[in-house]
Order: sequence, then structure tokens, then C-alpha cells
Amino acid sequence: MSRIDETIDFIPVRIAVLTVSDTRKLAEDRSGDALVGRISEAGHTLVQRAIVRDERDQIADQLRAWCADPAIDVVISTGGTGLTGRDVTVEAHRDVYEKEIDAFGTVFTIVSMQKIGTSAVQSRATAGVAQGTYLFALPGSPGACKDAWDEILVKQLDYRHKPCNFVEIMPRLDEHKRRK
Repeated sequence: MSRIDETIDFIPVRIAVLTVSDTRKLAEDRSGDALVGRISEAGHTLVQRAIVRDERDQIADQLRAWCADPAIDVVISTGGTGLTGRDVTVEAHRDVYEKEIDAFGTVFTIVSMQKIGTSAVQSRATAGVAQGTYLFALPGSPGACKDAWDEILVKQLDYRHKPCNFVEIMPRLDEHKRRK
């Protein structure tokens, strides 16, 4: 069973939040706001925040730039994970991934099913790793962002979470690039 080991020190993670939208501005970005609030409440550091249009190359370019920044450990994007023609965030993420975290989408679907039933099949939430940085693509609704954070990310981004978590393997994400 998962648990937090209170005998271990918390390690803050440096996170960037990317909202994908053709229409939203920062002042109306409720999904981004939900994530930013939860990041801060959990004790992590918000390093960057941006909004880009629903354009595959623009999304991928921003993801690559943040992956190349040693001050960023995690990128969480919100929006563009649906099924319409303008929803290209998942494709942009996959353009950048070195490895996909396949189970993230599955676990997100399980969490969503408990909240919205079979409508969960319309989400294509995904996650992966590139250049030693974790990348998460969440739907654009505040509820979906809250669910993903509260049920998955808050635990997996906490070094104290047992039996395992994303933070403890961060130093090894790019070990294949090191000299043997």
C-alpha cells in the first residue's frame, strides 16, 4: 500500500506549467491556476509558467526548451489532450519524449472514471521523460488537473512516497548519457 514516510526529508521539485490554448490568457487560466496552487501547497517550486497556442511545433518547442533548462525537473501541461482537430498536445509531447510513461494514462483514466464515468475515454492524458525531465500532459479542465495532481502527481512527486516515486529516480533518468 502506498504511504508517506514521515521520517524522510521532503525534497522540493522545480516545476514549469504550460497551458495550451488558442483563447485563454493567464488571467482566465483556471486549470493552470489550479496546478500552480497545488504545486505551492505541496512545497514545490514553480519555476516557469506560459501559455502557447494549440500548435504542435510551438508546444514541442516550449517542452524542449524547458527540458534543456537544468532549473526545471518537471513540466506539466494542461489542454489539448482531447479528440478534436486542434488537440495536438499529446502528439507534441510524443515528439519530445525519449521514454513514455505508459501507465500514467491508464492510472489517470482509472481516477477519471471514478469522477466522470465513461467520459474518461475521451482523455488522452500522457506522460514521458526527455533530457532527464518529467513531462505530463493533462486535460484542460480544472477538475481533471486537480484529479491528476491530487490522486497521482502529489504522491509521485514526493520523495517520501513509498514504495516508490518519480523523485527518487530523477538522478538516474539520463544515466544512459554518462560515460561508463
